[in-house]
Amino acid sequence: MKIVIPGGSGQVGTILARAFHRDGHDVVVLSRCPRVKPWRVVPWDGATLAGWSRELDGSDVVINLAGRSVNCRYTAPNRKEIVESRVFSTRVVGQAIRQATHPPRVWLQASTATIYSHRYDAPNDETSGVLGGDEPNAPSSWRFSIEVARAWEHAFDEAAAPRTRKVTLRSAMTMSPDPGGVLDTLLGLVRRGLGGKAGDGRQFVSWIHYEDFVRAIRWLIDHDAVDGVVNVAAPNPLPNRDFMRLLRQASGTSVGLPASRWMLEVGAVLMRTETELILKSRRVVPARLLDLGFTFTFPVWGDAARDLCQQWRLMRQRHSAV
Repeated sequence: MKIVIPGGSGQVGTILARAFHRDGHDVVVLSRCPRVKPWRVVPWDGATLAGWSRELDGSDVVINLAGRSVNCRYTAPNRKEIVESRVFSTRVVGQAIRQATHPPRVWLQASTATIYSHRYDAPNDETSGVLGGDEPNAPSSWRFSIEVARAWEHAFDEAAAPRTRKVTLRSAMTMSPDPGGVLDTLLGLVRRGLGGKAGDGRQFVSWIHYEDFVRAIRWLIDHDAVDGVVNVAAPNPLPNRDFMRLLRQASGTSVGLPASRWMLEVGAVLMRTETELILKSRRVVPARLLDLGFTFTFPVWGDAARDLCQQWRLMRQRHSAV
């Protein structure tokens, strides 16, 4: 297959490109900052049609991951860039697909599990899940991420692609041993003795092992009857306090100092990020994947954490030996 990945130069895009390239597929990543990779990388600006659009004509799959990182302070310029990078790129990908003589058979579009409500009482699935933005127990500043997700999905829903199946990927945090990813950051805290609960530790963490993420994407590509919204997350989200405890156990660390809410607020300012990424309760489950027969290799966090920590150690041993 020919698989085109707009915005595929980040962690998740690299995971997918690497996996599909190893499978022998023709992988093309569209990137604002092209770098030499084992697969082809084609420049684009994420907003206007240009030479890159010919890559979509005759392709089999498009996986659009484009969007500026939300791991930043929500200043006015950053907010503008976060929204526009998602909406504009989705629109222009849709335009390229619509104009293609031979459009891709499936368009997988990134979204986020953050679109769901901050809640503890029940999980959010694709049918009964509650979209966020009106929670009385959530800070008003958290509404921005909901607005972004809604605008992102609206741009995708508006895109006319009558000959292409469309799937919205409401994805949880993808955990991989790669440098600079979420797991790498968390293990950095754990190794310094700072891997305790965040805030009161009640907030649910939704996650997915990167191998299951790749398997789910392959599964969605192969199942032509599946379209619409799909939650891409492991089936067992768990409270932050348990998530961090199991990560400490997997890494062989016994002590993890907790971080109170005010400590997290100070740290977020210093690290130029937002506490929402840590404190929002994301209790998301993949009802459609499970109902349609997809099976997870790592359905529970304890097993996933042990496997990921082992891979993380082996990866760093190889790097240090070079």
